[in-house]
Amino acid sequence: MTKSNKAGINQELSPQQREELLGILKARFEKHMNRHLDLEWAKVQAKLEAHPDKLRSLDEMEKTGGEPDVIGYDHNSGEYIFCDCSAESPKGRRSVCYDREALESRKQHKPENSAVEMAADMGIELLTEEQYRELQNLGNFDMKTSSWVQTPANIRKLGGALFCDLRYDTVFVYHNGAESYYSARGFRGSLRV
Repeated sequence: MTKSNKAGINQELSPQQREELLGILKARFEKHMNRHLDLEWAKVQAKLEAHPDKLRSLDEMEKTGGEPDVIGYDHNSGEYIFCDCSAESPKGRRSVCYDREALESRKQHKPENSAVEMAADMGIELLTEEQYRELQNLGNFDMKTSSWVQTPANIRKLGGALFCDLRYDTVFVYHNGAESYYSARGFRGSLRV
């Protein structure tokens, strides 16, 4: 029997699911070599196979439309860095407010979930503003949508949250009430393996 977290997401993939996911990730890795110059898929795959819990997180990223891909390697920790590389904010993660506190503060018309909780359930981290800007160096992302990013505690304490998008060849950082949600706003995540 597979373990699951509170959201009911399977902790382990079946052998067939693992093979399918690895095939998708390998094809994307090979198609977008500009995102990970000097990295080898065989080493990435070996690392993934040694960490089945990370495969589960990548599967959730894939299922929700994130199109995760390797965007870097941390030489200090020896970890590969995956990020959602879908052209627009992942479709299966839109229409969410920022966090649980924001969700509970809404009196009516509550969204189904929050970005922070969904990311935690998936085992991934919301991008920081800096990570979001770095991602934009690899392509043009969120030209029609926007994505929540990690918000500093002092802003969040006052009820706000930050999100980013790309318009006019420029990354813009905006603020909104953390309880707000829109059909064109989701979140992007990262995962270290």
